[in-house]
Amino acid sequence: MPATGPDTEVRDLPGVGPRRARALEDAGIHRAGDLLLRLPFRYEDRSARRRVSEMSDGEAASVEVAVESLEVRPTRRRGLRIVELRGYDGSEPVRATWFNQVHLKHILRPGRRVLLFGPVKRAFAGGAPMLNNPRYELVEPGQLEPGLTAPRGDGAAPQEPGGSPHVGRIVPIYERIGTLDPRALRGILHHLIGSESAAGAGYLPAALASRLQLPSRKRALEEVHFPPPGASLETFERRRSSGHQRLILEEFFLFALGLELRRRQDRTARAGGSTFAVDDGLRSLVRRVLPFRLTPSQREALATMAREFQSPLTMRRLLQGDVGSGKTIVAVIAALIVMHHGAQAALMAPTEVLAEQHFTTIRGLLEPHGIRVALLTAGLGAADRRDTLTAVASGWTQFVVGTHSLIQEGAKFRNLGFAVVDEQHKFGVAQRSSLLERGGGCDLLVMTATPIPRSLTMALHGDLDLSELRELPPGRQPIRTLVRPSAELPGVYQSVRNEVRQGRQAFHVCPTIDESEESPGSGVEARFRQLADGPFRGLKVDFVHGRMPSVRRERTMAAFVRGELEVLVATTVIEVGVDVPNATMMVVENAERFGLAQLHQLRGRVGRGAHPATAVLVVGGRPTEMARRRLRVLEETSDGFRIAEEDLAIRGPGDFFGTRQSGIPPFRVADIVRDADFLRLARKEAASFLASSAIGTAEGRRILTHVRAIWGERFRLAAAG
Repeated sequence: MPATGPDTEVRDLPGVGPRRARALEDAGIHRAGDLLLRLPFRYEDRSARRRVSEMSDGEAASVEVAVESLEVRPTRRRGLRIVELRGYDGSEPVRATWFNQVHLKHILRPGRRVLLFGPVKRAFAGGAPMLNNPRYELVEPGQLEPGLTAPRGDGAAPQEPGGSPHVGRIVPIYERIGTLDPRALRGILHHLIGSESAAGAGYLPAALASRLQLPSRKRALEEVHFPPPGASLETFERRRSSGHQRLILEEFFLFALGLELRRRQDRTARAGGSTFAVDDGLRSLVRRVLPFRLTPSQREALATMAREFQSPLTMRRLLQGDVGSGKTIVAVIAALIVMHHGAQAALMAPTEVLAEQHFTTIRGLLEPHGIRVALLTAGLGAADRRDTLTAVASGWTQFVVGTHSLIQEGAKFRNLGFAVVDEQHKFGVAQRSSLLERGGGCDLLVMTATPIPRSLTMALHGDLDLSELRELPPGRQPIRTLVRPSAELPGVYQSVRNEVRQGRQAFHVCPTIDESEESPGSGVEARFRQLADGPFRGLKVDFVHGRMPSVRRERTMAAFVRGELEVLVATTVIEVGVDVPNATMMVVENAERFGLAQLHQLRGRVGRGAHPATAVLVVGGRPTEMARRRLRVLEETSDGFRIAEEDLAIRGPGDFFGTRQSGIPPFRVADIVRDADFLRLARKEAASFLASSAIGTAEGRRILTHVRAIWGERFRLAAAG
């Protein structure tokens, strides 16, 4: 039989039959190398077995017991049965009980030996010590502790413990996979770890591992699955042993290499080999266009982009800024650099309302200076659409703002040099790529108003260079944030009426589209009717949500933007891209159901004009401590970057965006929150590796070949940011 290697199919491993192989494959484990990276989630120290005679009340330890009897007893409570084991541990009788685990009568039969793990309860009246609901592990004959002999005798000769993976050591505990319980997985992995070639050589450069004093891949896997005697369980469970560190860094290193290779591939030569320099004429135009003084981070972002425009390679940049931080003006000034040299610019927004708002803003900035701006959306009439497409294709239109219409059939550019994608998480990769293809080798700026923590940015957008806008432009006022119980809603409604009386507008956000049995009237349409007929009677009120026809939704939101509505009842469909300077109040019901970043985005819809604004976060029922913690953060700070870090720490990367974020790479060992420092180190080391002569060695070629082979399969990352 051939030697076991990392690529050996799991169905060919000892101890894995067809049924187990199917369970492993269903869990995404196809090869030996996959299984080796299924690490224990905790460990138990079973190395120091104790006899109950040595243990005090409440002390937890491993006790090896010879089973004498097992009884299942009913109780007065319907459906509740107690399983009671009686046995002997070599020093005195022992009892153990479990609730409703009747299947144990087929496992813990008299005459068998079992290791019990848990705290011991000493009896007061001389009865046998008790273990309540202990974890258990059957002991094979070769694993018996010497002297474990019941007083009545059972004929079994005591034996020295062997090299078992289950007892006499620090034992790994794995999550069950289908029919494979922790014990079965432990046995398979123990055999696999014992193989000389199963671990493979690894893909962390030997020089790097040596410099960081990290073990070989084989040694690392041995250590994390079966820790050495005396190891700190806390260190291993926090995944901070040297073996864990090796595997975490190796996974991030491969990921970082793939990102860096893709970055190099994406930075193609600009169409026609052109570059866009900044001259005195352009500087004069920018000074005339700018409506206010730029913040330091806006100036830094523009200076960086201006340098990249002078490179023969295309720019790929992510511009990340808090709500109202002035990303649009940065994009407009960057577009001026490109248009000054005769190329066109395009901005793609996810909704017609946002596209129209961008169009109004950009046209107001540029058309007084002779720069022609057009709007291209599905809402255009046939004649207007035809004229716009002709103007864009001929190059007469220099800046075009649009929605998906920019990438639909018939939309062509004469010389697209700069593409801007706003609220990038609303678009698919194929849509962004389609816009870039219309420009040949054009520059790309991706913008988001949802601040993303650095660790998550490196994982999601590591192929893009990052610029951040940290300050708010002059004139933006802080938003007062209040957390109120639902009992105070009447006062909140009165505050809304007061704002409307002064000529202002308000948002009222509901958590769901549909009402539920638990919360009747909580759905947006039901809430709209209650509010319009009650607290907001006499006001101009309407509602929007994500499932209503897009034409109706866009029309209602446009009416609110124009001031034709005074209160808009909505779901989170309004959290991004709705700019209503006259809106000064945001009410969010059941705020405890929302994530921090989402609540921050919602309150950012107000305070965009000259008047003070208030966000009221209404708490329903009895919020959990985690929910209270989130709301306290919002009361304390308006810094979106700090809020994003807190949100990521509370909710984890998978739920950071409110729903499972499929774009996050599926790391097997590493965690982008817990191991952010390793990710930063891996990015640095990957860049150094690619810039060194090491890539020409046999080891370097092997690593790069592996990265190219696994990139799409492992990390499922797509192009165009």
